[in-house]
Amino acid sequence: MASEESFLVLVHYRGSIKRKTRSGVKFTDKDPLCIIVTPTTTYDALVSSVLEKLGVEAVLHDTVKFDCFTIGSDEDLQVMFLSRRQFPESGGSNRNATTIAAVAGSSSRPAVASSSAPVYEPPMQPVASPSFAVDLSGNVGDEVRYGEHIPTEVHCPTPAGVGDGLFDDPDDDDVEPDMIADESGDDVGTTVPTRAIGGSSSGTQQYPPHFSSLDLDAMRQDDNDLQASGFGARDTEGSAGMNEFQVGQQFQDKDEALLSVKTYSIRRGVQYKVVESDYRRYVGKCSEFGNGCTWLIRLSLRQRKGIWEVKRYNGPHTCLASSISSDHRSLDYHVISTFVMPMVRADAGVNIKVLQNATAAHFGFRPTYRRVWMAKQKAVAVIYGDWDESYNELPRWVLGVQLTMPGTVAVLRTCPVRVGGQVDDSQVYFHRLFWTFPPCIQAFRHCKPLVSIDGTHLYGKYGGTLLVAIAQDGNSNILPVAFALVEGENAESWSFFLSHLREHVTPQLGLLVISDRHNGIKAALEAPDGGWLPPAAYRAFCIRHVAANFALTFKGKDARRLLVNAAYAKTEVEFDYWFDILRSENPAMCDWANRIEYSLWTQHCDEGRRFGHMTTNISECVNSILKGVRNLPVCSLVKATYGRLAELFVRKGREAEAQMGTGQQFSQYLVKCIEANLRTARHFTVTVYDRDNSEYTVAETTPTGSFSLGTYRVSLGSKTCDCGYFQALHFPCPHALACCAYSRLTWQPYVHEVYQLSSVFGVYQMGFAPPIPEGFWPPYAGPTVIPDPSMRRAREGRPRSTRIRTNMDEADPNRPKRCGLCRQPGHTRRSCPQAAGPSGTARNQ
Repeated sequence: MASEESFLVLVHYRGSIKRKTRSGVKFTDKDPLCIIVTPTTTYDALVSSVLEKLGVEAVLHDTVKFDCFTIGSDEDLQVMFLSRRQFPESGGSNRNATTIAAVAGSSSRPAVASSSAPVYEPPMQPVASPSFAVDLSGNVGDEVRYGEHIPTEVHCPTPAGVGDGLFDDPDDDDVEPDMIADESGDDVGTTVPTRAIGGSSSGTQQYPPHFSSLDLDAMRQDDNDLQASGFGARDTEGSAGMNEFQVGQQFQDKDEALLSVKTYSIRRGVQYKVVESDYRRYVGKCSEFGNGCTWLIRLSLRQRKGIWEVKRYNGPHTCLASSISSDHRSLDYHVISTFVMPMVRADAGVNIKVLQNATAAHFGFRPTYRRVWMAKQKAVAVIYGDWDESYNELPRWVLGVQLTMPGTVAVLRTCPVRVGGQVDDSQVYFHRLFWTFPPCIQAFRHCKPLVSIDGTHLYGKYGGTLLVAIAQDGNSNILPVAFALVEGENAESWSFFLSHLREHVTPQLGLLVISDRHNGIKAALEAPDGGWLPPAAYRAFCIRHVAANFALTFKGKDARRLLVNAAYAKTEVEFDYWFDILRSENPAMCDWANRIEYSLWTQHCDEGRRFGHMTTNISECVNSILKGVRNLPVCSLVKATYGRLAELFVRKGREAEAQMGTGQQFSQYLVKCIEANLRTARHFTVTVYDRDNSEYTVAETTPTGSFSLGTYRVSLGSKTCDCGYFQALHFPCPHALACCAYSRLTWQPYVHEVYQLSSVFGVYQMGFAPPIPEGFWPPYAGPTVIPDPSMRRAREGRPRSTRIRTNMDEADPNRPKRCGLCRQPGHTRRSCPQAAGPSGTARNQ
């Protein structure tokens, strides 16, 4: 008796395979093998069963669609079994009570079979905010060494009754410019493919969960990904466009038919022209038709069945290519978009050059950067929703997220649309959006009393800037607590963001704000009514940006390193040590640094407010938590922040709770620091100076670090040490630990409460609620929100990068140089062995 987890598999070892039938893939073999597969079935066991048994026929129902899947290992069997679990059980469903997976193979090699597992197409369910994977492989620390509009503010209240590294990665901000013009060539009558999941724009889509890393398996679309590419003219080995068309060959829609014709033309290296194209027929002829070649194809719509069929075909081509080219006219952005779709789904931030190289390797022709960019934007729109419609979904998202999480703050500002000098009341321009969630507001109360603010550019069809406020818990985990979408970094946009940040998220007194030296931030923080003036709040500069500005005037990495060391110095004596070396290099360098107030960029003058953090952590936040969101339509972007933070709170909350369950009292970050300090404290000599065991002197028998005073005064009562670490980091330094050991005192009372596990757990204690389906969101009756046309990127050419390149973007000189084409070391693009194409031969047009 088969178990509940097992299911029947039919193995077809003779006959033929018919594609593009109503059931997907159909097998004509009337004498298949029949076996039972369970989750524990191994590949060897499957092979043995195939060789041993003969058996029954199976009826393939029209309600199940079949496709091909190669079985070559135990993992493939598990994939097939997991696919089976997606089917609903028998009962109220109109699907098969017993689902049958047919396996097509070869009579001579039954061990290498091809499984045609049913592809379940569930009914469309609106999904508001899916779960997103977050790259949290390690803790992030930043201890390093050495057009004018009249804005209208629209507050969306909750519905009534609803209770650090120093330098950036040079690849971090690669610009993907917006290209709009169509380069499709003979693309008459081409329509945008119907999206796999219906609904309005990005609103009802289940997004792929793997943003944090590129899924290389998703890129390998050579043989197995028939459904993703949708190519019609395929041979039994899965090669696209290598088979001749047949009269009667059918396609699901016109897009699939055109894709097959174009793929055939690309694979054959020939050109064709469109003679006729409308909603009922499509006719194409060879470009040399009448000059020796008679190639022609006519496709028509069968209205009764709603499918397209080849009615006439004269082939193959009898002409020869008259020129050699690295590009092909039929390789337009529609074809490329279908090919790169799995890669974009795996990582929305995938670089255009990566897609360009993959397309060239697959098709044998190298498309332009512009065309590949257009293909990626189309793929993003198919997966995440239309770029323009996404703006109009923001008001409903605001209402929906406030219904999901009461207490969510979302402030949407719009600008009026003027047509012929008159205001159009039916639509408004998107201007700015601020949002934060209740768990973020609650979490900041348990974080370190500082917040980093910075902005990062958007890389979609429309420009803009994402402003982010970043906090840090006692375990050195970064946490974005507030966001804003604005037109750019200026005084007005920063005032909008910081005023709402102060009001809703960071009302604490004595807060430190770490930022760059942008004049817009300066104006917003110095506003009299902004609430950011001392003593309510203090400001500090990100040393990474200060060093980058310094390097614009003074070249050379040694001088910049000296400035950074001086900034990180925790005592005035150590600061003078590094500053004197800098002055000996060039007195003008010190004059430049002296024009900036010391309390803004040096650690020894910040009175311990930095907690050792000298940078804004924006690059770490973007790479680990917000990876890929800058490439998405705006509504998908804001939804991604909800899903990413929900995942972050679950994972980090579980970690903290598990550590508390084992009896631990402090965070892992603090424990590692204390252990390292204890090892150093063994080489000190301690002298006590009062009977209350409060005042000490500590002499170093062996100097520690590159700078040492030799003897230090320690006051356990005031939690200070001459080394500066005790005051700067708010936990005992090696000298303080030596004093505790000498007097047989515990060091735990001298640790700031933010490092306690109870505080770390408090950061993530309040979780996110599962998103309410969009069908249950409150209706929005206001004007249509549309994107500002002035924010659209250039329609022609490749726009200049929006990022201002500085010395922070310099690559590591010790990093090996790689080929710009294949990314392998040892050669350049000019001498790359892959430059001639996959076969190493010249390509014909």
